[in-house]
Amino acid sequence: MPQNPTDVLVLGNAIVDIIARTDDDFLRAQDLRKGGMQLIDEARAEGLYAVMGLATVVSGGSGANTAVGVAALGSRAGFIGKVRDDELGRLFTHDLRAIGVDFNVAPAANGSATARSFILVTPDGERTMNTYLGACQALGPDDVDPAAVQAAKIVYLEGYLWDPPAAKEAFRKAVGLAHEAGNAVALTLSDAFCVDRYRDEFLGLMRDGSLDILFANIHELKSLYQTADEDTALAALRDEAANILGVVTRSSEGALVVARGEMRAVPAHPVDRVVDTTGAGDLFASGFLAGLTRGLDHADCARLGGLAAAEVIQHIGARPQADLRGLARQEGLLA
Repeated sequence: MPQNPTDVLVLGNAIVDIIARTDDDFLRAQDLRKGGMQLIDEARAEGLYAVMGLATVVSGGSGANTAVGVAALGSRAGFIGKVRDDELGRLFTHDLRAIGVDFNVAPAANGSATARSFILVTPDGERTMNTYLGACQALGPDDVDPAAVQAAKIVYLEGYLWDPPAAKEAFRKAVGLAHEAGNAVALTLSDAFCVDRYRDEFLGLMRDGSLDILFANIHELKSLYQTADEDTALAALRDEAANILGVVTRSSEGALVVARGEMRAVPAHPVDRVVDTTGAGDLFASGFLAGLTRGLDHADCARLGGLAAAEVIQHIGARPQADLRGLARQEGLLA
């Protein structure tokens, strides 16, 4: 076991974000589904980059953003994901390590390039993501270090990574190792797109004891239970929640925590102006998980998550720019 146990170890896609401002007309012209995520091939990636205009390049990836948020809150975070040994892969690795996230997976020496997500932000702050997975798909069970997994209080799985078969094997290996060590496993559903593709498998993970914690936004939850009605979806989650902690975000309406069949509402943290919602769910999860590993009650975990999400949606990019730990101390959420 490593000398320094980890609070949260994340398994996710290692992606570099390429972010540009745009408008609804551009989305329609490019036949893009506003507010969602779609997978694209390398040719489409190059074509989109050519027409999307001035862009900002920053390290991203949903799970990696969560790991960064955990570290920014003063907790110990680790990340398991795959990059290529190329320029973007080295950028991604540097950025994670610079903020204090443990990232020791060997880069791929050949094969597909490091993954890229082209994120188009409209004036209302909504983001539309188009992702070329590239080297992410090379992640497999051999990349999962048993000692690192067993040293983590919580292993956090990114639903976006459920596509490649080898990544599924890596997930299942991590689940087994974590539970053998008596540690918790969390999953984020990531996107309604993922839920539509893998609904039965995600429900299976919830019901076979693989998961201890589930993160979802309300749209993902409605997709999971195939209903357009929010109350119906929440009732279904309450029925599941005898052995699972459910955490549901509802944008400006805040979050709901479902535990042992009971549901508790926590209001959203106030914001001055929404600039870019990229990473809101990722940073909410980082705050909630950081709070959970420090022994906060569920409501305060959700408040800490709301604070982290509020910071990230007030600027471009999915990584925090302010001192999250300092903000949490000001709010009385961290010592």
